[in-house]
Amino acid sequence: MNSRGWIVFLLSSTLTLSGCANISSAASPAATTGPVAVEDQATLISALEASGATVEIGEPVSQVFFDAEGHILKVNGADVQVFEYESPEAMESEASLVSSDGGSIGTSMVAWMDVPHFYKAGRIIVLYVGNDAAVLDLLENALGPQFAGR
Repeated sequence: MNSRGWIVFLLSSTLTLSGCANISSAASPAATTGPVAVEDQATLISALEASGATVEIGEPVSQVFFDAEGHILKVNGADVQVFEYESPEAMESEASLVSSDGGSIGTSMVAWMDVPHFYKAGRIIVLYVGNDAAVLDLLENALGPQFAGR
C-alpha cells in the first residue's frame, strides 16, 4: 500500500473510532486514542473487525517450523494462522528463520499449496496461504506489509 493509501486508512479508522460518541471517561486509554497497535491475537481480531472483517476463532494449529502453537482465524471465511509468543523477542527470533520468499523456515523446506504470506507484529506471526485480495488488504492494514512470502 502506498503512503497516501495508508494515510487514508488511518484517517478513516480514526474518524470511525471517534464517531463512537458515548465512550465513558472510565474507558481504557486505548479506547479513546484511535487504532490500537496489534500486539497479540486479541488485538489482531479487534483490528480486523474494526476494518469490517468477519472473524471467527477456529481450532488450534501447529507447524513443525514454529515453536508456538497457533490458532486458525477464519477471516471472511479464509484460514489465517496466528502464532502467539511469550515476548516480541521470541517472535522475532522465529521470524528471522523465515526466508524472504517463505520457501524455507530454518531447516524446513516448505511446499505450499498456494502463495504464502507472513506478517508479524508485537508477539505474533501471522501466516496466510492464499491469494484473496480482500484478506491480503485486511492483513496489511492491520499488520503492515508482509515480511516474507510471494
